[in-house]
Amino acid sequence: MLKMKRLKEMYNVKVFTDNGDYFGEVEEAILTQTKVFGWKVKATKDSFLNKVLGSAKGVIVPHQLVKSVGDVMIISKAAIPSYSHEEEPQAE
Repeated sequence: MLKMKRLKEMYNVKVFTDNGDYFGEVEEAILTQTKVFGWKVKATKDSFLNKVLGSAKGVIVPHQLVKSVGDVMIISKAAIPSYSHEEEPQAE
């Protein structure tokens, strides 16, 4: 049976990756005319996002990467931004 949730019930829901890492909290939903496009997830104090992003406030997770929604939201690990010093262009 399909369970429905109101969007306002999703605000401040904790978000975890499918690996079990705490990712952040849902701040708002991004909507098109007929469906949810994505979720704005804010970086909280002890979240994985806070460690990865540093000073950024959060990320937008496309709805296709959401695996499950209930008391918490489970997202695919593909949503994790990867910032490493090796990817930055080297100045010569």
